[in-house]
Amino acid sequence: MTSPTAPPVFARARLRRDCPAAALARVLVPEETGNRIGAAHSLVWALFADGQERRRDFLWRETRPGEFLILSTRMPADPHNLFDLECKPFVPALRSGQRLQFDLLANATVAVPRGSGQRSKRSDIVMHAIHDIAEAGRPAARETAIRDAGASWLAKKGMASGFSIDRDRLSVDGYAQVRIPRDGARAITFCTLTFQGLLTVGEPEQFLASVVHGFGAAKAFGCGLMLIRQAAS
Repeated sequence: MTSPTAPPVFARARLRRDCPAAALARVLVPEETGNRIGAAHSLVWALFADGQERRRDFLWRETRPGEFLILSTRMPADPHNLFDLECKPFVPALRSGQRLQFDLLANATVAVPRGSGQRSKRSDIVMHAIHDIAEAGRPAARETAIRDAGASWLAKKGMASGFSIDRDRLSVDGYAQVRIPRDGARAITFCTLTFQGLLTVGEPEQFLASVVHGFGAAKAFGCGLMLIRQAAS
């Protein structure tokens, strides 16, 4: 008999203040955003790196320096005793037609075709939208692209993921470029957008599977985790 699959786990991880992590705070939680996200990537991965062949099967988001929300398909483990961990099963009871408030930090990209026989290139949706606009007109166009291209991107994700968004209640902002330096290699760069608003669940199982998988790119660096809660009536 096959044992039932364990549900995903939702966790809150806070770096402890009463252990060696506190003494290493400046190293573990740098002030500069890119350095801090790079350090956080390693910190959160340490909670799941129980084997050399492991692939990432979790999402995370920084809520404040040294504190993270995590959604994973297995229980995190803290062999170095660096974190205060709070874990619970992620088993929201959803129904078709249910309205939810959501908050999503995402690296939203679009596939841009290249020449014949070449793989398409991933491009940031905002920069893609203003690519052909003259430099002088880009600041104003950027604000429009953040709103319109962002809304269109999320609506398409919803169509493929069992939910729809209320465009009249959607906020898209916080556009920022993240640059994560790496020793001996080119820096990792990507852009982020913050989406907040209301969605309607269409297909509960499909939607939850998509939430666990995450939305957009740069998931290893704190993007893609959609936080959801019951919408106020």
